[in-house]
Amino acid sequence: MTSDSSTYLPRPFPQRLPRVCVVIFGSNPQEMVEKAEAIAHDNPFLEFRLDYLSNPLQGLPKLKAFLSQHTYVQAIATCRRVANGGKFKGSLAAQLEVLTKAAEAGCQYVDLDLQSAQALKAAEIQKLKTKAGLVLSYHDFRSTKKLNETFEPMKVFPADIYKVVTTATSLSDNVVMMRFLEEQSSQHSLVGLCMGEQGIISRVIGVRAGSVFTFAAATPGEETAPGQIAAKTLRDVYRIDQVDAATKIYGVAGDPIQHSLSPAMMNAAFRRENLNSVYLPLHAKKIEDLVSCIHGIPLHGVSITMPYKEAILEHLDNCEPLCQRIGACNTVIRGQDGKLYGFNTDVAGVVRPIEQRIHPKGAKILVLGAGGAARAAVFGLKERGAEVFILNRTPATAQKLARQAQAKAIKRDDLKKMSFDVIINATPVGMGGNGSLLNEKELNARLVMDMVYNPVETRLLRMAREKGLAVISGVEMFVQQGARQFEIWTGKPAPIAEMQYVVVSELKARQAAEPTEERPVHVAPVEKKPAPAEKKVAPVEKKAAPAKKAPVKPAPAKKKAVSKKGK
Repeated sequence: MTSDSSTYLPRPFPQRLPRVCVVIFGSNPQEMVEKAEAIAHDNPFLEFRLDYLSNPLQGLPKLKAFLSQHTYVQAIATCRRVANGGKFKGSLAAQLEVLTKAAEAGCQYVDLDLQSAQALKAAEIQKLKTKAGLVLSYHDFRSTKKLNETFEPMKVFPADIYKVVTTATSLSDNVVMMRFLEEQSSQHSLVGLCMGEQGIISRVIGVRAGSVFTFAAATPGEETAPGQIAAKTLRDVYRIDQVDAATKIYGVAGDPIQHSLSPAMMNAAFRRENLNSVYLPLHAKKIEDLVSCIHGIPLHGVSITMPYKEAILEHLDNCEPLCQRIGACNTVIRGQDGKLYGFNTDVAGVVRPIEQRIHPKGAKILVLGAGGAARAAVFGLKERGAEVFILNRTPATAQKLARQAQAKAIKRDDLKKMSFDVIINATPVGMGGNGSLLNEKELNARLVMDMVYNPVETRLLRMAREKGLAVISGVEMFVQQGARQFEIWTGKPAPIAEMQYVVVSELKARQAAEPTEERPVHVAPVEKKPAPAEKKVAPVEKKAAPAKKAPVKPAPAKKKAVSKKGK
């Protein structure tokens, strides 16, 4: 191998780079190349993290052979020093040597961090640029701030691509990054994104704001930075190759949010109906941060989950009457006027599956629990004319909900002498397959519904099946509430079969990945805590606009800790 530029024939630069650059690393050269082999056909744009090798120079012959055999691959070589967030323990001169020889091995681009560039002579950088395109990178592993000021010293260097990577500590940091990209990308070739779970938005919609591409992990579990998404997920779930300026952005907001099934379900629905929309996880640590993000991105619609179903109410401009009576909102739509309108589709999640089996009017229905999910069930069923009974471990909470909804609170001892048309578990008991609120003898009903959807068949549903009772799984409830959200946002009927298939498939995949140890099964007491959903929502009434002005007409019926590793 030679560094003589007279004998070096650089590979031509592509006129347009793909949207996704997959980060490749290995503990040795053979492993690194094998990973590249496995993904190159589907993802031909690769970044080789040479600093992950104990001796990067020894890995270059294999890299050269790989690139000569895969001429369609577009490659970036990175060898970041420890002092600048990488793993390379060598000197600045050694880093420069690795990057130079990587270019000679066939990499079309080399990544040089700003700190190293500032320590090198202009002639050294220019010599490197004769061999490969220069990606000048900057990383902030703590925060996102003053990006235009950060960019000023970078512009001193004549790079082919400028890469600005920060860390999101709030959803609003994504707004800062998007505005920076929108302002600067017309004058410079930029890559911009935020690391961290709260920066996931930027990894998908950064390309919409002007980022030339984004980074992805080769497979789940091989992330080189917090919040990095696997390439297959970026393409298949988030359809990043179709994201453009017209793409509508939706999301699910909560704390925590990482295990939500909503992104898989909703993105499948958008794909099935061929809608130019994408649905993202939004890890909101504060309600004010979420509202700022909704307006700043802007988001067209948001699914609201715990702990913000109540708190969001005072930030709405209007909400449906039922939503206000329940005291919780799980669906927000931002109208063309920029105002926020609230709905509660948990009601549809409960009522629709029941209506498909029995007529709720006059039916005797027992609701277990008195939290937010129970409130949606109680108010929704009362509105359909059902006779509703509430059983909760804390009697005072059940009695309060019963007074508000004109239902009846009962005690557990009453179950021996009562029978129902439907029993609904509206508590988390049974999640993970562990436990049941009631025992077999207490299942005096024709139909049993469990709002818990992980596992698909809970202990409660299994007992009901064994007793010959009809059952409704939490998956059906989850899908139906999501289908109603889809209808509110799009005005179209939801592809319910597709949504349910995706949710069940994802649950089975997760269950298969979990340890198979037997968990003890027990009959648990009814809900330990009173529901937080009893908070007064007077502020909403104050600023409510007439409901008829709402812009949507409902369609007819539905971690790792932050590390200094790079992108």
